[in-house]
Amino acid sequence: MDFTQEKYRRLLGAFREAGYAGLPFVRYLQGGLPERFVLLRHDVDLRPGRSLAIARIEQEEGMWASYYFRAVPESWDDSVIREIAAMGHEVGYHYESLTTCKGNREAALRDFERNLTRLRALVPVQTVCMHGSPRSSWDSRTLWAQGGADYRDYGLLGEPYFDIDFSEVFYLTDTGRRWDGFRVSRRDRIERYQDEWQRRGLVYHGTDDILRALEQGTFPPRLMLTTHPQRWCSGKFPWMKELVLQKAKNLVKYFLVKYD
Repeated sequence: MDFTQEKYRRLLGAFREAGYAGLPFVRYLQGGLPERFVLLRHDVDLRPGRSLAIARIEQEEGMWASYYFRAVPESWDDSVIREIAAMGHEVGYHYESLTTCKGNREAALRDFERNLTRLRALVPVQTVCMHGSPRSSWDSRTLWAQGGADYRDYGLLGEPYFDIDFSEVFYLTDTGRRWDGFRVSRRDRIERYQDEWQRRGLVYHGTDDILRALEQGTFPPRLMLTTHPQRWCSGKFPWMKELVLQKAKNLVKYFLVKYD
């Protein structure tokens, strides 16, 4: 079974054995990086309790990650946020302000600042990351592309989509409950480099494909690995529920991407 918490622990162990350091995004921005690293990023879209379980696994494996929480009840949990930060992981804001405010840029900036302030009342926040909102017409990254606003004006150090050099850092995400889910992703993809990675054979479908590449020494030395912890669960019923729901979501996203 793939996408279980046990499989995630095995994946971390394989990275460690291959000489990779597990780092949060904010550590990338500080420079002085090791030769091999995996930036562990988690988008907490739903079920924050599963994010807490993943954070504990990482702590036990000696690896550290970034957790981005949405400002919605199904993601935001004060106690989980505090506990994850107390372990030494980074906590950031998973913003979707243009979607929340239906494209109204001024309202979106107020929404962004209000939620960032709320999160900072709980834990330190140094970075943010856009939530894709695949069914939305608005891409919240464009909040910073229209001039007059910069996330750094809010005392932030960075945003992964803008501040990682993807010519040097490979990108993998479990979007679509698969590691080659860029084919059914509306926004969580790095379009400028995706074709080049495919030409080089850097395409992995299941976690076993990554494990095999790590064992063979053919895996890229530097990468950001993005997961959605609600997908990584134990127990046959929760696992099957996630599988069925994701297959349905992938079908919807396929048509959204096709006719975007």
